Amino acid sequence: MLVSALVTSVGINSGLCILFFTLYSILRKQPSNYEVYIPRLLAEGSSKRRSGFNLERLIPSPGWVSRAWKLSEEDLLLSTGLDAVVFMRIITFSLKVFLFAGIIGIFVILPVNCTGTALHEIDFADLSNNSLDVFTISNVKSGSKRLWVHFSAVYLVTGFVCYLLYYEYKYISSKRMAYFYSSKPQPHQFTILVRSIPVLAGSSVSESVESFFKEYHPTTYLSHMVIHRTSNLQSLINEAKKLYGRVIHSQSDPNQEKYKRVGFFGQKVDLVDHYEKQLEDIEENLRLEQSEVSWAGEEIRAAFVSFKSQYGAAIAFHMQQSTNPTHWVTEQAPEPHDVYWPFFSSSFLRRWISKLVIIVACTILTILFLIPVLLVQGLTNLSQLEVWFPFLKSILTITFVSQVVTGYLPSLILQLFLKIVPPIMVFLSSIQGCISHSDIEKSACNKVLWFTIWNIFFATVFSGSVLYQLNIFLDPKNIPAKLAVSVPAQASFFIAYVVTSGWTSASSELFRIIPLICSLIRKPFAKSTDDDLEVPSIRYHNDIPRILLFGLLGITYFFLAPLILPFLLIYLCLAYIIYRNQFINVYAAKYETAGKFWPIVHNSMIFSLLLMHAIAVGIFTSKKLSLASTLIFPLPVVTLLFNEYCRKRFLPNFIAYSAEVLIKKDKEDQNDATMAEFYDALATAYQDPALLPIHYSANADSLNSPLISSSEI
Repeated sequence: MLVSALVTSVGINSGLCILFFTLYSILRKQPSNYEVYIPRLLAEGSSKRRSGFNLERLIPSPGWVSRAWKLSEEDLLLSTGLDAVVFMRIITFSLKVFLFAGIIGIFVILPVNCTGTALHEIDFADLSNNSLDVFTISNVKSGSKRLWVHFSAVYLVTGFVCYLLYYEYKYISSKRMAYFYSSKPQPHQFTILVRSIPVLAGSSVSESVESFFKEYHPTTYLSHMVIHRTSNLQSLINEAKKLYGRVIHSQSDPNQEKYKRVGFFGQKVDLVDHYEKQLEDIEENLRLEQSEVSWAGEEIRAAFVSFKSQYGAAIAFHMQQSTNPTHWVTEQAPEPHDVYWPFFSSSFLRRWISKLVIIVACTILTILFLIPVLLVQGLTNLSQLEVWFPFLKSILTITFVSQVVTGYLPSLILQLFLKIVPPIMVFLSSIQGCISHSDIEKSACNKVLWFTIWNIFFATVFSGSVLYQLNIFLDPKNIPAKLAVSVPAQASFFIAYVVTSGWTSASSELFRIIPLICSLIRKPFAKSTDDDLEVPSIRYHNDIPRILLFGLLGITYFFLAPLILPFLLIYLCLAYIIYRNQFINVYAAKYETAGKFWPIVHNSMIFSLLLMHAIAVGIFTSKKLSLASTLIFPLPVVTLLFNEYCRKRFLPNFIAYSAEVLIKKDKEDQNDATMAEFYDALATAYQDPALLPIHYSANADSLNSPLISSSEI
């Protein structure tokens, strides 16, 4: 790729960022857009819609930037939870890493690369027509002593990243303990999920659970809640909600036609009365279904079992309950509102088979995604594109068109294809047997991360530079050498990818174009109030993998093509301000994992370091600097030992709390006067929402109350 093509990509994306920032600064002030740009403040009552014309609303202002900048970590922790704090620390961690690497890369490595003569010297008079390869390690001659600069940089950055990883793991682990001590007793801390419950003939699941835990956990067992099949109930509830919405809309909209003909030949009826009668029928059917589901025959062999202490719940969770490990299988219960109710499968074999099916599905999706990757790589090579599409040869000779095609279009196409991946991974995780929305999101986060690493990094690298070498990983000894050839060759593509996918995705996150369009479409057809507003939550499974992919690109390319680092730093600075603003105004936590996303970050950074070491070995070997290649080998060994130490030292605290912590917390809870009330609420905390009664009254006043009753759980 030429410098001019990169400049074109930077120009297009910079223009889009400025446009999004300007439009956001104006649109966020319009009362009609409050539900898009400040839904959290509306729901909390911190902001009210204001009517009347005000010229100040039409003038862009950067005041939101200063408010986002001033937000402290403690304020973020109190308002959004520890998961939001961890997410922001992922960004600040990346900023620290690439600021350190950037100083070395831009001021030390880049001049060394530019003054090499393995390719050709830079013509500063015609800089735009220079290839970006002259800024990479490819421009350094084989055997040159200048390569020791790159060698030293690899050691320095590895040490700095490991130090930061240790510090962050230790800090987040301590914050997790402090967050646990400061929180009030929560139902999920006293509860476990038990599946694969063996039931004796003539007994129900409920009787089996009660008998088992009273016998083997007599001093700590409190109560249990058996799971029922409620899929039919959920469809009835959804239908009732739709009808209720129609009733409210018919009553609140003065322009709504009051009488309407039912069917082609039916008579005209009062719409409100018609919907109310339908709603009464659904309510009656729902009551009948609920009573049928409550029968023992509709019980699933799974139950939430609650204990009198957190330590008692932990013992039951960690200990094998039966001589047959496939019976009485225990899991830590999620928060009641975090439970993913459609997940329940009591069969150990079915859940095991479902995981195998998901692995096969992910593999097929990964293979199919190679098609757009190959298409994108064809666009980066004009000569190859002219072979594929000869009729485009005359158009591609136009300078601006060729710059757009090679510098901007490939990254844009790849980004558009990637949009469909996170929803697919969420769906696959939901049928994998995850017991909560947070588990689904963590599982999807891992799937999206490794999918993007494979398809964006490895598939792009090997399809672009060592095209169609399907046996690339069949010979492990040659992997470093092949990486050394192919990775530097794709430096220009990944620089453009950071600009297109990073800068534009961050600014579009601020602008919220999809919610804005949906809001504009929905307004003419439905009137919503602040009470009906649904506050969104951040999609960790979408945003964390993107940051970690950029982290991998920065780690692997900082000594190969340090020109990527300024673009990464700009993205991270944008993300830092934008996501802090979104946590203030837009997002609210729907669940809390207490920082369990951090081990995913740690593992990803360790993998990035090992990949960098493998590339460095290949590079120094191909550059005829065998001593440097040999001296690199201790680095992956030390890195793996460091990772093992962190795994032993910190990871257990992210899986479960220690006996020391739980017993101390239980002693504090014993002095709490509200514990008796908490135990009473705990008995019904895990009742399936589909089994709760619905309240309906035909008079207009009752229509202002929720159709479905909700209990504090």
